Amino acid sequence: MDAPLPISRCRAVTEGFTDRELHGPMWRRVHRGAYIRAEQTEGLRVEERHLVLTRAVAEGASREAVVSHVSASVAHGLTHWKVPLARVHLTRDRSTGGRVTPRVTVHSTRTDPDEVVRIGELRVTSVARTVVDLARTVPFEQAVVIGDSALRLGKTTRADLSDQLARATGRPGAPAARRVVDFLDGRSESAGESRSRVAMHAAGLPSPEPQAILESPTGRFIGRADFLFPELGAIGEFDGLVKYGAALRGSRTPEEVVIAEKAREDELRALGWIVVRWTWNDLDNPASWLTRLTRAATITTPAHRLGTWTPAERI
Repeated sequence: MDAPLPISRCRAVTEGFTDRELHGPMWRRVHRGAYIRAEQTEGLRVEERHLVLTRAVAEGASREAVVSHVSASVAHGLTHWKVPLARVHLTRDRSTGGRVTPRVTVHSTRTDPDEVVRIGELRVTSVARTVVDLARTVPFEQAVVIGDSALRLGKTTRADLSDQLARATGRPGAPAARRVVDFLDGRSESAGESRSRVAMHAAGLPSPEPQAILESPTGRFIGRADFLFPELGAIGEFDGLVKYGAALRGSRTPEEVVIAEKAREDELRALGWIVVRWTWNDLDNPASWLTRLTRAATITTPAHRLGTWTPAERI
């Protein structure tokens, strides 16, 4: 993640700046003794602001402290949803001494050398250690969003996560971490899709097949389904705005993308599938689209579905 590097007061003074200048309108104080230029703060996303603060805090922390938890996940570029970023999280390899201040949370937990990596100037817990630490300490839904993204981006593996779970045995939150890791699926392509899976699971729906490939009776590729429920005869589509962004639609206009989506949906219905759509706003109150999914089994007849589908390889 690209974010400005803060400069320490000592270095700024060495480079000829005065304290009066550092406290003037051209500079912003990030943390005690750390500053960035005012123009560098413009347009920064919340994760980038957190990374700037993390760099400032780490600069003044003890050499044994390692950036961890949500601060490590930001440094690794993982996807987040509703995980507080007001404090920088550090971990020290000791059994006592944890503390919380308005800007910093220090954890005291065993840290093995192979669990620490370097990202630029930062010493950071590995992705697998970071995912398991968060799975122990943040709510299930938030942890799933982060863990799914770590697998999707290829930044960790199931084997590495299993190893970290074994190391975390006996630590607070270890059972919760195991439930999170067992649920993770790197085929979820966004935070919205990860949250959708959590909502389906909570509602007792059968586990869907993410990103399943559908073909016509003649073998022609029709498309991928965000979520396919063979037992229900239903396809679930999460309509995140990102799929209509320029980077994904290529040379097509948004209108052309919408028309193509509708044609694809009509074809899926003609093959005997019920298609249910929902948006980001629906995730906070999922009862409506979850009900439509559960009703699909009473509408469709499996024997009348045409074509074939192939599951995507689990990540």
